[in-house]
Amino acid sequence: MVWFSIYTIRYMVSRWAVAALLLLVSAAARGQAPFWPGVTYDPAVPAIGRTLGYAPGERISWHGSIVRYFETLAAAQPARMKVWEYGKTWEGRKLIFAAIGSEANIRLLNQIKANQRKIADPRTTPEAEAAKLMAAMPAVIWLGYGVHGNEISSPDAAMLTAYHLLATRRDPVVDRILANVVVLIDPLQNPDGRDRFVHHFEMSEGLEAQAEPSALEHDEPWLSGRTNHYHFDMNRDWITLTQPETRGRVKTLLEWLPLVFVDLHEMGSNSTYYFAPEAVPYNPHLTAAQRTSLDWFGKNNARWFDQYGFSYFTREVYDAFYPGYGASWPAYYGAIAMTYEQASARGLRMRRTDEREFTFRDTVRQHFVASISTAETAARERPQLLANFRAYRVSAIEEGSREAIREYVLPRRGDVSAVDKLAHVLAAQGIEVHRAAQPAGGFPAGSYFIRLNQPQKRMVRTLLDAKVEMEKDFLAEQERRRKKKLPDEIYDITGWALPLVYNVEALPRESVTAGTMDLITPGALPTGSVTGKGTVAYLVPWGTQAAARFLTAALRAGLRLHTNDKGFKQNGRAFPRGTLIVKTLENSPGLDAKIAALAAAQGAEVIGTETGWVEDGVNFGSRFVHTVKAPVVAIAWDSPASSASAGHTRFVLERQYGYPAIPVRAATLASADLSRFDVIVLPDGAYSASLMTRLKDWVRAGGTLIGVGGAVSSMADAKTGLLAIQRETLPKPEKSAEKKAGDDGRVPGTFLVSDADYDKAITPEGAMPDDVAGVLVAARTDPDHWLTAGLPAKLHAMISGRNVFTPVKIDKGTNAAVMMGPADILAAGYLWEENRKLLAHKPLAVVQREGRGWAIGFTADPNYRALMDGLNLLFLNAVFGGPAHAR
Repeated sequence: MVWFSIYTIRYMVSRWAVAALLLLVSAAARGQAPFWPGVTYDPAVPAIGRTLGYAPGERISWHGSIVRYFETLAAAQPARMKVWEYGKTWEGRKLIFAAIGSEANIRLLNQIKANQRKIADPRTTPEAEAAKLMAAMPAVIWLGYGVHGNEISSPDAAMLTAYHLLATRRDPVVDRILANVVVLIDPLQNPDGRDRFVHHFEMSEGLEAQAEPSALEHDEPWLSGRTNHYHFDMNRDWITLTQPETRGRVKTLLEWLPLVFVDLHEMGSNSTYYFAPEAVPYNPHLTAAQRTSLDWFGKNNARWFDQYGFSYFTREVYDAFYPGYGASWPAYYGAIAMTYEQASARGLRMRRTDEREFTFRDTVRQHFVASISTAETAARERPQLLANFRAYRVSAIEEGSREAIREYVLPRRGDVSAVDKLAHVLAAQGIEVHRAAQPAGGFPAGSYFIRLNQPQKRMVRTLLDAKVEMEKDFLAEQERRRKKKLPDEIYDITGWALPLVYNVEALPRESVTAGTMDLITPGALPTGSVTGKGTVAYLVPWGTQAAARFLTAALRAGLRLHTNDKGFKQNGRAFPRGTLIVKTLENSPGLDAKIAALAAAQGAEVIGTETGWVEDGVNFGSRFVHTVKAPVVAIAWDSPASSASAGHTRFVLERQYGYPAIPVRAATLASADLSRFDVIVLPDGAYSASLMTRLKDWVRAGGTLIGVGGAVSSMADAKTGLLAIQRETLPKPEKSAEKKAGDDGRVPGTFLVSDADYDKAITPEGAMPDDVAGVLVAARTDPDHWLTAGLPAKLHAMISGRNVFTPVKIDKGTNAAVMMGPADILAAGYLWEENRKLLAHKPLAVVQREGRGWAIGFTADPNYRALMDGLNLLFLNAVFGGPAHAR
């Protein structure tokens, strides 16, 4: 037992000391180890217990409490800590980060940030000047906590890390850190998910915390705290920047360019602790110096973990291949990027399968120790970190000047608004993108040019190259494991080339295009325009994202529109299928001003016409012209729908195209008045036969049912018959028919004379293809069906999982988009050979008439992570074209 004199307490400097002392007594009384043994804390620095009313690790902190504590610290220690807001979540919660350092470094923060940017560009800062700057500069590092809201320990560790750095007295580790490092702390990257988790946890609490893994407090509902408001895993959003949290974070990182970035996570409760080095495969655009540097941090973490008796592992599970992780993306501007993973208590107590228990406090402590260890390593390696960062940027420019690919060109043609968007997404990631106002190099005016002799060269290559190769040894091992039906070790998608997912051209060139060009500013997208007088109608050529935004905005503004199933030519210009026709006399006065405002806001091209006469094709009154109504769209919500698929679908409709969708629980669809809806979307999931039967009746009455991914299986079920297709298994191996045993349990013998014979003998009939982590495949479109209006002949889709479907027979429906043949199907990523053969010539999009309505199935999710911009029009054609063509 620890005894303290009341007289000692009475003469403590302030009430902050009392709070810190009480916390120490509390920990000692419960037999808990101090978070960092042997240190003394300054009573002038606000302790967590005094500020929030509980000791670190005793409660799971709400977002508001975390923000309050950081603001309290900054107010109490303004000379050594600053706090800024860098954005807001969809639900309006603040995103903050803090800088902690010595008084001298905090006083010079703006200069430190400016100097970091100077050394980052060898074209403007000579070596001698850079060397002088680096000799006097601290290392800037970034510690990011809680990107998954239900990975609960790291944000509380962030508070403890900040307190420890500010309050520790005369400790050589902290003193060295503060003298040599500016520590940037992002304490909570996903406030919406975090508060969702804490809300569920506190509602589920009883008399005492439960260690039982199946207890309600550990068992989250359908929409867990992992994701943000629109159900995005923001640790996959870094290369597409779809979410405000990610955009704000990337913008801030590019302002500071920290040398080290750590993303602190949690994993399954039966694990221990993971830190770098990562598992293979490594992305080939990472440098040898970056990989070597990982050992510095791993070894120091191991030293502290060994001292405190913490178990850990390295080089397993968590790879560095996909660039869209938080622990990957910063590496492509030159940082050392790492992920740390802590076994999760998912509450205050957790019992492992080996019957050992651990607490939330334990997990907070381990993340805290790893945070301090990381900062200590950065302090020790400060000169080399700065030198390596500078060398990374220098070598990137040199490689871009001598390698075969000197430039990527994004020609502004086809879906020009998708081209514009991609260029600006790249620019928002620090990539230098130039735009030619006039035609240049044989490319149209407005085309974008990305020169490779720039510091972000490796980011350019990893985002734009169609093929990013994995190590051959790694792939050979995966094939060996697969042959034995062992799970593969591919952690995430293996194909992500942004030009393919946007379905736009990105042309690699061996030389740099000459001409007058301007460096674009992220977000300054071209505006739309109206040409001609619309005395008869206004025409919006279909086939661009901007035209789709115009459609949704016009419908919400109450305009009456039409669309054509066959193209036409007017005044020498060809207008494609799907062109929007806004007839002037069908709409209210003031149409000209409304059209002009919509075109400008949505970036659309609008052509006014003074006649309905066309030189070729269909007139505006043809039977091939249909009225587009403003459909009421419902999305199946809650189990059995995939929360990710549901959220991403809603996001694409609402936030990318500005059209509202109504989430309706799948169970409610079984009894709701479905006549209120024109369109119902079934996200990926397995739905009951009874619900599908009810939906079939609704479709027959004129509804449009859209199924995504696994929902296609439910629509194709023989009991429902909404889609006349079937899910496929692997073809039967030759000579593999199973032999039935006789009464004595014996079967006739078989000679297995080769490994191939053995493989056939152990392959079960009706086996499903192996799961695919995520690859980009190519598909061709039907040029005659309304579902493909405005789309090019070739599309790309993300295939994951193992679902493969038969094509629909021509007398039953239409295969509106079909995957390419076996030689051409793979566009990016690594695809198992059997899957490549089985997927070839199979449907991506199937349309089937049912009564007066439509059943539409997407065998791959067109809204996957809101990544697949090139499939937006295909999905929107289903949402708006289905009701337009319903009887």
